[in-house]
Amino acid sequence: MARSSRQSKILELISTKEIETQEELARELKNANFEITQATISRDIKELGLTKILCPSGKYKYAILGNDQQQVVSNKYIGIFRECVISVKPALNLAVVRTIKGMAPGVCSFIDKLNLTELLGATYGDDTVLLIFPTTTCASDAVATLSQMMN
Repeated sequence: MARSSRQSKILELISTKEIETQEELARELKNANFEITQATISRDIKELGLTKILCPSGKYKYAILGNDQQQVVSNKYIGIFRECVISVKPALNLAVVRTIKGMAPGVCSFIDKLNLTELLGATYGDDTVLLIFPTTTCASDAVATLSQMMN
């Protein structure tokens, strides 16, 4: 079936059931006659902007947040970003983000979600994120944006 109908079904399922894992979501979709792979589910979750929230039952479930809730989540991520990032420096058409040990994967994921102008790609190690831009100007602009978030 088409991606739009599958994603509509996902939104329906998460609004009516407490779906905690991708495996549960896959099972529900298969019960609704959707043939699905784990990779497709992951992609749909990312495209739909789903996040996990804490339920009154104490379990976490997938949910889609409204604009006001997204702002709360964004503020939480910005707070984590501030706590984890040690420095942001330009290097020609690159930006190098140094983090505390073990936090580069999370910081890189957050930066990807920012949709920085002209970001060609990003990669990370344990404590370093490397952002690749087409020009030194783009890299400098990104460094300025990320540096403002640290303050």
